[in-house]
Amino acid sequence: MKKIEVPQLGEARYKSPVSYTVPDNVFIPSSVQWKSAEAPQDLLLFEKAGPRSWIYFDPIQVRAGILTCGGLSPGLNNIIRSVVVELNNGFGVSSVLGFREGYRGLDPAGGQEPVELTISLVDHIHQHGGTILGTSRGPVNIGIALETLIKHRIQILFVVGGDGTQRGANELFKEAARRNYPLAVVGIPKTIDNDIPFVTRTFGFTTAVDAVRNVISLAHTESTSVRNGIALVKVMGRNAGFIAAGATVASQQVHFCLIPESPFVLEGEGGFLSCLEKCVQAQRHAVIVVAEGAGQELFKSGDLGKDASGNAKLHDVGAFLSQQIISYFKSRKIEMILRYFDPSYQIRSCPANTEDAVLCDRFARLAVHAGMAGKTGLMIGFINGQFIHVPFELSINNVKRLDLDGELWYAVLSTTKQPPSFRP
Repeated sequence: MKKIEVPQLGEARYKSPVSYTVPDNVFIPSSVQWKSAEAPQDLLLFEKAGPRSWIYFDPIQVRAGILTCGGLSPGLNNIIRSVVVELNNGFGVSSVLGFREGYRGLDPAGGQEPVELTISLVDHIHQHGGTILGTSRGPVNIGIALETLIKHRIQILFVVGGDGTQRGANELFKEAARRNYPLAVVGIPKTIDNDIPFVTRTFGFTTAVDAVRNVISLAHTESTSVRNGIALVKVMGRNAGFIAAGATVASQQVHFCLIPESPFVLEGEGGFLSCLEKCVQAQRHAVIVVAEGAGQELFKSGDLGKDASGNAKLHDVGAFLSQQIISYFKSRKIEMILRYFDPSYQIRSCPANTEDAVLCDRFARLAVHAGMAGKTGLMIGFINGQFIHVPFELSINNVKRLDLDGELWYAVLSTTKQPPSFRP
């Protein structure tokens, strides 16, 4: 077993005003099951997240900052609100700055001035989707960013974003340490795709699955209302198929679920198109859910480069599959009507549902507790039903993908009756 150490700015010398606290010597294992009688050697033990009895910062002197990065995800405003509320009501921190448009807000040359986040300002924002602070993609000059934080006397910075954002937060943490500036950098994991390691479920994910399930229901209605109707629904999921799989199981109306973890071929007996034809002949309709990152191996044009966040640009698998399906059925002289749905941006902009709203509040409050305790260079994780402290170096160097041998994918195969793989 390996105990994961979390960086600490220094000795916690102030008594916390929070009555419920968690000792530093409580740990959560990375796995709760193993085959042998003894725990495996590679088992990781993470610090349990939560308020500490003693804190590093004097609440009266603290000035905190928060920024939101990357694509939209339901719950961003909830995170902002709960961070402000916990700092203010829980600790008496009166000054919280919101940096606009992600990391761009840390560069005076291109960013806007930060906004003072008061209780009254954030009071109702959780009822709406998006982020009142704005967001952007792309890197920032770390030296300039730190100078901006020093200028505004920021001692705790909360960074809300995905893997690229957490990499940037890690660089800020290291630069502050190099310059001996006591800055607590705490990450709050955000990705609608649910693909951040050491986080069982990210906020916005269940809202997305709910919304996709509703779209699938509409797609199913369209497909059953015409002869040989085929509905194709493209959903989020650059590198992982959690939304596609979750919505497929939730809806129980999908015949094919295509995800990045399971490459497939189109042509030949046993290929996707021949399986689709058999389904349409038997059912008189078909519903297909495809994650945006699925089927990238089918494109001949190769690498498209990277976006501003450093992610590989994707080919449009939805439009491509639509054309391939239409051409295939036309060549087979089979009557067919295809309806294509791409609800991604509508879903990203939704307000958080009840489950995600509760999750956002817990992530945000635990991030505040970590920062006030002087813990830095970490992200709040969530595994085995417990919230944990995950050092940036660990989170940014691991990946999370849907397990093709796991229960969720088995449920997909069971409900769709699709083959485990599409191969000739």
